[in-house]
Amino acid sequence: MKNLPGRRVGVPLLTLGLLVAATASARADAIADFYKGNTVHVLIGVNVGGGYDLHARLVARHIGKHIPGNPAVVPQNIVGSGGIKMSNQLYNVVPKDGSYFGMMPNTLVALQAVKAKGIRYDTNKLHWMGTINTDALTMAVWHTSGIKNMDDARNKEIVIAASSRGAITYTFPRMMNEYLGTKFKIVLGYHGTSQMSLAMERGEAQGHVNSWTSWQAKKPRWLKEGKIRIIAQSRPRSKDLPNVPLVEEMARNDDDRQVIELIVSGVALGKPLAITPATPAARVKALRTAFDATMKDPAFIREATAAKVDVAPVRGVALQNLVRKVLATPPHLVDKARKIIGK
Repeated sequence: MKNLPGRRVGVPLLTLGLLVAATASARADAIADFYKGNTVHVLIGVNVGGGYDLHARLVARHIGKHIPGNPAVVPQNIVGSGGIKMSNQLYNVVPKDGSYFGMMPNTLVALQAVKAKGIRYDTNKLHWMGTINTDALTMAVWHTSGIKNMDDARNKEIVIAASSRGAITYTFPRMMNEYLGTKFKIVLGYHGTSQMSLAMERGEAQGHVNSWTSWQAKKPRWLKEGKIRIIAQSRPRSKDLPNVPLVEEMARNDDDRQVIELIVSGVALGKPLAITPATPAARVKALRTAFDATMKDPAFIREATAAKVDVAPVRGVALQNLVRKVLATPPHLVDKARKIIGK
């Protein structure tokens, strides 16, 4: 087509580009204006001192400089019902404006799948932010327990410390009893893995469940001195534990294996962070971007390395897809899993 006299070709496109850039800049300024001088709260669904608390506070110390406006970031532990209390508050009580996100025990998605009592949240509607890493969940026993391997655990009863019904510290050993033939006597009431470990030292209990990286970070001396033995783990298999059997592979049949996989499905979520539902999309994007930037921050990586925390993050969108998959588990498998992880 011939140009008409006086027509300025390309000017409308240039104008449109400037408008788009101006709009994007205005949105960025609006996000920075919201967070500047504001406080971002990081809710933690477990007690102080455990692996979840370590990860949440590590992120909290560094993410503020990557959020537009550089808000103060304050962690807060809200303990109760294996993390359900915190998750209910995150979903129903706190402002849904991007000023709150929380670190949820990864069991809470499976608990929703089986419609456990007390749940007043929908993890499909949370905005998942990311996790620092994923690692094997392990069953550890004290060196004087008389248990050296799974065969021993099938033939001798020992006390396993746990927090509450619905928490992975309870469901994992109960699942092992039901599907793998162990004889664990599960004692509830311990607030966090630090108390459970102290119970082992005192002789009150002879074992408890913890992630492998948490053992490495919190009890390196125990590992070095052989104070604990790892007798079982879940996927993803740790490269440090090549000879420790996977619970999924010890299942007696395919149905049992699928139920076990549902029960331990949260392990693939790591120690996940989630943003309140109904948070404006631009602020969700800003927080996810800030998390991704934190995972590459040299100061964050140095502190994580010193704390023996591997930095191999899974981003928020990937976690969102994992949650959707767990909640789509076939009903006949959910019914079987409910007997173990339901409350």
